[in-house]
Amino acid sequence: MIRATNLHRSYSISSRTVEVLHGLSLCIAPREKVFLCGPSGAGKTTLMYTLAGLEQPQQGSVFVDGQDIYALSLRRRALFRNKTMGFIFQNYMLMPELTALENASLATAVAGQEATERVLALLERVGLADRLHHLPSELSGGEQQRVAIVRALAHDPAIIFADEPTGNLDSRNGAQILDLLFSLADECGKTLVIVTHDARIAARGDRILMIRDGQVDEQTR
Repeated sequence: MIRATNLHRSYSISSRTVEVLHGLSLCIAPREKVFLCGPSGAGKTTLMYTLAGLEQPQQGSVFVDGQDIYALSLRRRALFRNKTMGFIFQNYMLMPELTALENASLATAVAGQEATERVLALLERVGLADRLHHLPSELSGGEQQRVAIVRALAHDPAIIFADEPTGNLDSRNGAQILDLLFSLADECGKTLVIVTHDARIAARGDRILMIRDGQVDEQTR
């Protein structure tokens, strides 16, 4: 599903250059649950954004479902990303003026009854059938993250990228959110790529890719 080869990415900080990705290569199979781990500043989020077509590497290539995403124009890459990928963030990234139903429907690429029915079915599946018309401020953190999960799945993408999806939740709610995300991924046949700093959470995946010195040290569950 995802193949990255010889990725390089560096940043200038004050008077020095920090190389975050240093010839990094990896492969992720369809339906795998892969966790990107490592200390703060190791490049976990940079790698996720690079794999998702959001941050172009200075060198190297990324193929998603056979498509060289950085060979595409910005417009075609955005269209490909919107069709193929869904995103879940630590801070939920919900629009405060929109209801749970409206937020969950934002990513649906095709309007109409079929898309609406899918969103409604997913919101019911995650236990929010009675919260459809509530604003984010009226929802708990766990409920907001459930809305974000539905939004990521609403347009039926092949890959879900999640950046610290349980980072703002207590351990009980975090475990429930991860259970839900895994269950939905299995039911819908999704590939999961999750950034986390929590080794206990990462141990639940199929593989752990530990980012060290700009490369990956693979650990199988």
